[in-house]
Amino acid sequence: MDLVRFITAGSVDDGKSTLIGRLLYDSKSLFQDQVDRVTLESERKGLDTLHLAYLTDGLKDEREQGITIDVAYRYFATPKRKFIVADCPGHIQYTRNMVTGASTADIALIIVDARNGLTEQTQRHSFIASMLQIQHVVVCVNKMDLVNHDQSVYDQIVANYRNFAAKLESIDIQFVPVSALHGDNVVDKSQNMPWYDGATLLYTLENCYISSDNNLVDCRFPVQTVIRPTSDQFHDFRAVAGSVAGGIFKKGDRIVALPSGLESTISRISIAGKEVEVAFPPMSVAIELQDDIDVGRGDMLARINNQPQELQQFEALICWLGNSPNVARTKYILKHTSREVKALIQDVRYKIDINTLHRDQEDLAISTNDIARVSIKTASPLFVDPYSRNRTTGAFILIDPHTLNCVAAGVINL
Repeated sequence: MDLVRFITAGSVDDGKSTLIGRLLYDSKSLFQDQVDRVTLESERKGLDTLHLAYLTDGLKDEREQGITIDVAYRYFATPKRKFIVADCPGHIQYTRNMVTGASTADIALIIVDARNGLTEQTQRHSFIASMLQIQHVVVCVNKMDLVNHDQSVYDQIVANYRNFAAKLESIDIQFVPVSALHGDNVVDKSQNMPWYDGATLLYTLENCYISSDNNLVDCRFPVQTVIRPTSDQFHDFRAVAGSVAGGIFKKGDRIVALPSGLESTISRISIAGKEVEVAFPPMSVAIELQDDIDVGRGDMLARINNQPQELQQFEALICWLGNSPNVARTKYILKHTSREVKALIQDVRYKIDINTLHRDQEDLAISTNDIARVSIKTASPLFVDPYSRNRTTGAFILIDPHTLNCVAAGVINL
């Protein structure tokens, strides 16, 4: 079965955690002890119904305040697909947490409160989803029960969002009117909204076509480690292991190892010791080469006639994750795929006003949650693709070398 990753995003109190709780509960993806624990918590709070948000809001402060602070990951499966859902916080000060959850997502669920319509956080999270090249967006107009399931309210929100999304790069946008509290159109069709003839949320998630989102043209294999057993059984075994970042690798393919430029031929591809015919994203495999060339962690395998760009200076969009602001000419560790190099931010071109999507070229100080376009220079070359072409080889993070904290996440624009 396909594995699909999706996130929930939107403003505070739009019902993100409750929606995920309802999705898990109605799709029968919970163990009985989980249901019992939520039932007990709900009774302690004096609630008449299950407080489904407790299924994802696990931190003490989250339950006391009724908000989401950190990204919560939950796993469930249906007969059609396996899912990993990241429930992201809605508060503006936790925007960086939303970036973390969205970085690996295939689908973004943008939750909108039917009473409030589009808010600044709706626009902010939609922009971040677009910046991170999430190709599929499902806008869930929640709390329809609080507006008497009025179709005109839903239609107005759809029109407003389409007008805003015209500025973004999301390709596939779908809309579903839901009531997370009562389960309308989450797993089962709602009897309260006969005017809506579209699919439920679960059906939309199960049938969203994501296979074409991976780049199957440009072969990229960042090497994570070299497998060299010392046992007599595998005395001469040597393979490089990692996750395929792009393209399709087959036995007999001619490849080049970067940065050395040495060429060889793939003699065998295996997963857990079992040989496979082909490897494609996001498979984790071991690749054996016919020639004894020096390949190690941080190197990359590619096709001879289709190689990534070799750059030491490039421009990127970054989201600042650090608690302290960026200081000019500070040196960082830049981690790109499995490669780490020293780097610095040379210039800040502009910051992006999330509310208007306008460029601010006056205030160039980067602090927590800011999104900015910058110029970066590295101490040694990186082998990159534009993020729009490959989300793995086009992304990186910046690490403070003193604290080892991740201070920024970036996407490469070429």
